[in-house]
Amino acid sequence: MASYTSAQQEAIDCLEEPLQIIACAGSGKTQVISQRIAAILAKPGVEPRNVVAFTFTEKAAAELKDRILGIVAEQRGEVVGMAEMYIGTMHGYCLDLLQRLVPDTFKFSVLTDITARLLVDRNSKKSGLTTCPTLPPAQQPRLKRYQNSNLFLQAMSVLREDSIDEAQVPDGVRQSFQSYAKLLYEHASFDFTEMINLAVQFLEVDPDDDEDAAVVHSHIRYVVVDEYQDVNPLQERLIKGLVRYGANLCVVGDDDQTIYQWRGSQVSNIVTFADRYDGVRRVTLADNFRSSPGIVELGRSIAERIPAGSRLPKRMVSANAQEWERGDLLALAFDDAEQKAVWICDRIEEMRGVPFRDTPDAVPRGLSWSDCSVLFRSVAKDADPLVAGLKRRGIPYVVKGLNRLFDSVEIQAVVGIFRFMVREISADELRELWRDADLLPDGHNWSAALDVLEQGRDFEQGVRFGVYNIQRVYLDFLERLNLREETVPGQRGRGELVFYQLGKFSQVISDFEQIYFNTSPAEKYESFVGWLRHQAPGYYAESDADVGYAAPDAVMLATVHQAKGMQWPVVFLPCLRKNRFPSQRHGGLGLFHVVPQTAIDDPDRYRGTVEDETRLFYVAVTRAQKYLNLTYSPGGSSRYRNRSPLFDHCSAQRWVSTRLSTRPLPDRLPCASTGDPAADLLLLRTQVPLRMSLLVQTAVPLRFQPATPRGPWLRQRAARCAGGGAQEGRRWRAARRLRRRGSRCTPPAHAIRLPGAANEARPGRR
Repeated sequence: MASYTSAQQEAIDCLEEPLQIIACAGSGKTQVISQRIAAILAKPGVEPRNVVAFTFTEKAAAELKDRILGIVAEQRGEVVGMAEMYIGTMHGYCLDLLQRLVPDTFKFSVLTDITARLLVDRNSKKSGLTTCPTLPPAQQPRLKRYQNSNLFLQAMSVLREDSIDEAQVPDGVRQSFQSYAKLLYEHASFDFTEMINLAVQFLEVDPDDDEDAAVVHSHIRYVVVDEYQDVNPLQERLIKGLVRYGANLCVVGDDDQTIYQWRGSQVSNIVTFADRYDGVRRVTLADNFRSSPGIVELGRSIAERIPAGSRLPKRMVSANAQEWERGDLLALAFDDAEQKAVWICDRIEEMRGVPFRDTPDAVPRGLSWSDCSVLFRSVAKDADPLVAGLKRRGIPYVVKGLNRLFDSVEIQAVVGIFRFMVREISADELRELWRDADLLPDGHNWSAALDVLEQGRDFEQGVRFGVYNIQRVYLDFLERLNLREETVPGQRGRGELVFYQLGKFSQVISDFEQIYFNTSPAEKYESFVGWLRHQAPGYYAESDADVGYAAPDAVMLATVHQAKGMQWPVVFLPCLRKNRFPSQRHGGLGLFHVVPQTAIDDPDRYRGTVEDETRLFYVAVTRAQKYLNLTYSPGGSSRYRNRSPLFDHCSAQRWVSTRLSTRPLPDRLPCASTGDPAADLLLLRTQVPLRMSLLVQTAVPLRFQPATPRGPWLRQRAARCAGGGAQEGRRWRAARRLRRRGSRCTPPAHAIRLPGAANEARPGRR
C-alpha cells in the first residue's frame, strides 16, 4: 500500500468539491490522480463510465490507465465496465463522442499537424492558403504555398480556438477560412481543432431540447483534467460543457510549467480557476520526489523570477529523492561551440557507469547512454556542433521526434530507394549509397531487393493503385535485403539505432500516403521524392510529434518542449545565450499579419514573453534528477554573443559550481547489460516492445465505417454538421457517396463557424 503526504492524501480524499491540485515538478501527481479516481470508483452508485479523465498525451494516458487498473485490482479485484471509463486526450474524447452521436463522422479521418499541412499545400488555392491576404506591414500581399502553410494552419486554428472579435477579421481571411472548412469536409477529415470545435457545440446544446445531449450529461459525474495550465479557450469551453450540470471537476497543473502559450494556452486559466468556480478547494503538492535538493532549490529560484501577480503562491521543497553533492550542478562558459561540444561528449563518457539510485531505497546501477539528455531551445538551430562531436566519438544518440531525420546517412540511403524508382539515380548509385551507409548485411541478396524496386516502378502495369503502396515497397525492399536489427553491420547496438531511424521514416511515409494514397503511381512517387527533398525537412523541424515507441540506449537530444513530462539522471542545457534562451521575438511574417492582434484576447502570449521563457527554463532544469550541466558559448552573430541572464542567475546560486570539481567520480558500475549479446538483444526487445510498430503499420488512410443512425434527431444533426440544414445535409451525404465513385463535392460555406457568432447560428444548434 502506497504511503502519501498529508497534501496528497487531502487531494485523494476530496471527492465532492471542485478541486484544484497545484502540482509542482516531480510531486507524484499521476499517483495522486490514480488513487483519487480509484476512490471515486469505490463510491456506491458510481460506474466507470461516469468518469472522464483528460491527459495531455496518449503516453500519459497509458501510464494513468495502468496505475488506476493496478490500484483497483489490488483493492477491489475485478470491476465490471472499466473499459467504459474514458482516459485519454481531449481530441480522442471528442472524436469518440462525435462518432457515437453523429454517424457521418465515422467516415472522417484525422489529420495530424503534418498531414494537415500536406493537404493544404497540395490544395494551396482550394484551401484558401494562396488567396489569404496579409496585413501591413507584411512585404507580401498573400500567403505562399509551402513557405507559409504552417502559419496559415495556425491562423485557421486560432480563429476557432480563441476568443475572437469576428468583426475585426478581414473579409479575405474569412473567405480563406471558409475555403479551408470546405476542403476538410470534402476530404472527410478532421483537424485536431475541428474535433473539439464540433464537440463543444454539441455539449453547449440545451439538454431539454436534445435527448442525446441529456444522456451524455447524465452519464458524466466526475471530470479530471491533467496539465490544466496548457488548455486553450476552446478546450476550456469543452470542460465547462462537460461539468455545466453538476459534474465534479478536478484540475491538476502547475502555472510555472505553462509552456504552450504560442499554441493559445492561457496561464490565467489556472491562476483564476478558484475565482471562476464556486467552492473550490486548492491543494498544493509541493514535495519534489524526483530531484536532489540542489536542483529543487535552483528550480524554485527560477520560478520565483516570475512576477508574483503572474503565478500562484507555492514553495517547492525537496523530498531528498537524490543526494546532492558539490559538483553535481555545473555552469560552465566556453570560448566557442566546438570546445563546448567536446566537453559535453567528455562528460557523457565520464558519466557512463557512475552509480545511480532511481529511488532512495533502490539498488545502485551504472548510468547508461539513455540516462543522459541534451535539451535545446532549438535543436534545428543549435545542435550541429554537438551532433558532429557525438558522431566522431561513436557515442550513440537519437533526436526526439523526426527533427534532423533526413541528415542521417541511413535515411539518405533510404531516400535513394525512391530516387531510383523515379529514375533520378542508377542501380549502381543506389548500391553505393547503401554501402556508404553500411547497411548491407552479410550474405544480402541485392538483386532480389532491386527486383522489388524494378517491379514497383513499372507504373504501366494497369493494376490496382495499392500495388504501388510506398510503404509496401519500403518494407518489401528491407525484407528482400534481409535487413533486420540483428543483421545490421557494425558494433553491437547499432542495429537498434538504425531501426529506430527506419521506423521514423515509416512514419514519414504514412503521413505522405494519407494525403496522396489514391494519386496515380507515377505522380505519387515523383511528388514523394520532391517532397522529401524540398519540404519534408522543414515540415518536421522542431516537430514535437513522437513516433510512439521507446528510444534505444542512446543519448537523447530534444527541445525543452519535447522533454515535458520526462526525466533523466543527467541533463545538459547548452547554448544559454542572450536572445536564444530566453528567446528573442523574431521578425518576419507571423500570426498578426493574418489575424489582427486587436481581434484576439491577450495576444501577447502568441509572441512569447520573458515570463514564458522563464517558465520554459524552469521545466528544463526540473527534468534533471541528480546531474545538471549548464553551458554557454558565444554564438556566431553579435545577437547571440552574450550570456543568457538565466545562465548568470544559475551561476550565482550556491548549489551550482562554476568550476569543475577535483573530486573524482565514484567507481563505475556495469551498465544495464547481461554480458551475453543474445540475452542483451532479448532484454532490449522486452524493454522496447513497440520499436517496430511503425514498420508494420498500413499506409492506407484511416477510414471509418458508417453507423446506422439512432433516430431522427441524429439524422438531423448529421445534416446540420454538414451544413446547417436538412436539405443541404442530404445533398452533402449524397455527394459524399458519389465521391467514392470519383465525384467531388463541397459542403456549404458555413459548415464551420467562427467563434463569437450567435449560438443559434452555429451548426448543431436548434
